[in-house]
Amino acid sequence: MISHLRREYTQSGLGEADLLPDPIDQFRRWFTDAVEAEITEPNAMVLATVGPGGQPSTRIVLLKGVDARGFSFFTNYESRKGRELAGNPRVSATFPWVDLERQICLTGSVSRLPREEADAYFKTRPRGSRLGAWASRQSEVVPSRAVLEERLAQLDRQYPGDDIPTPPIWGGFVIAPEAIEFWQGRPSRLHDRLVYVRQPDRSWKIERRSP
Repeated sequence: MISHLRREYTQSGLGEADLLPDPIDQFRRWFTDAVEAEITEPNAMVLATVGPGGQPSTRIVLLKGVDARGFSFFTNYESRKGRELAGNPRVSATFPWVDLERQICLTGSVSRLPREEADAYFKTRPRGSRLGAWASRQSEVVPSRAVLEERLAQLDRQYPGDDIPTPPIWGGFVIAPEAIEFWQGRPSRLHDRLVYVRQPDRSWKIERRSP
């Protein structure tokens, strides 16, 4: 029974003294732990956006960069999330590292990455992924799998080599965080939740919140 599924979290705790002053540095520390633990897709994050009617939607996207600006990912600008981000840049994202009994949740707003950054990253993608970005009209209704495969075959013939341009409707976003929560599972569901909150002077304040 689903209601009977239960796991006690006992791996470790998280105290204020364990945190680095800057949440980006703390993220990098925990991300390194996730990579070294060989978690599947440690850069996978659940991204939540809001549509024009107030309906939220979520999906998993892959983090492709983190720096002082925030957390970067790439997508089709005309996809559902692309359209929702154009209408409302407010987002949240979660890294669910269950094997480490950890999660990181962040909230903030997005802006588009410069075109040159999108072009540079696009060139590093596998050839099939670059062709797929052209073939897929993301989030649109498609009659069948065969239609997608035929589009891909046509593009494979159109671009026989490695010189595949970036689609004009494809690019990147960066999430500028306003709050980042580091969550560590603890016994009896008394989890540790430490949150960095951006202050008006751009510094960070760390708060402990009840589980």
